[in-house]
Amino acid sequence: MRKGTVSPGAGRMRQDDGVTDRDAAPMDLASMRKQYRSEGLSETDLAATPVEQFARWFRQAATDGGLFEPNAMIVSTADAAGRPSSRTVLLKHFDDDGFVFYTNYDSRKGRDLAENPHVSLLFPWHPMARQVIVTGTARRTGRDETAAYFRTRPHGSQLGAWASGQSSVIAGRAELDASYADLAARYPEHEQVPVPPHWGGFRVVPRAVEFWQGRENRLHDRLRYVAGAGGGWRVERLSP
Repeated sequence: MRKGTVSPGAGRMRQDDGVTDRDAAPMDLASMRKQYRSEGLSETDLAATPVEQFARWFRQAATDGGLFEPNAMIVSTADAAGRPSSRTVLLKHFDDDGFVFYTNYDSRKGRDLAENPHVSLLFPWHPMARQVIVTGTARRTGRDETAAYFRTRPHGSQLGAWASGQSSVIAGRAELDASYADLAARYPEHEQVPVPPHWGGFRVVPRAVEFWQGRENRLHDRLRYVAGAGGGWRVERLSP
């Protein structure tokens, strides 16, 4: 018997790495489910535009939803060959012109959007049994808008935008920490940090916005706004 390993039984604990076979045992995913008992969402409940409806739900998510970061959204992109990727990003602004987030333009999502502007945003508000799904196209924000937002970021986050070559391969954490330390020495606290030329915003202009409300027996309400060719929005109900 290998030193540091106990014999079978008692949870079969492998003391050398602190992991038990019980930890690695398969979970019964098929039986994992929650029964949603939320009130429904009807066509008569909806605001005139998806942005107005989003504002209503976002206000509830931010104040009563019990969410850690209600503005966290999953941004899904695809490159020119159609290969998809997803990541969580923070929404920083929304209005009738679209939904805005900021990133390194040289990151994977930045490169994807330069090749293929089609994008999907997903707000997974699970504690409220709600989701919002935005599909549309992304375009860069103007540099003035980017600079105005950059100035609102904490000093450390401004330095981080310079320190990280987002999505690029690095040798280790020490490389990132050293880059940040160099920038912190160059731009001490209360000294203005220039806006990185490779960093900025994307505005997602929606073509469709779906509001998903969980219901009992998996008979969820799914109402989707779709942009009309001549302007305006139509609402359609999707089967769950």
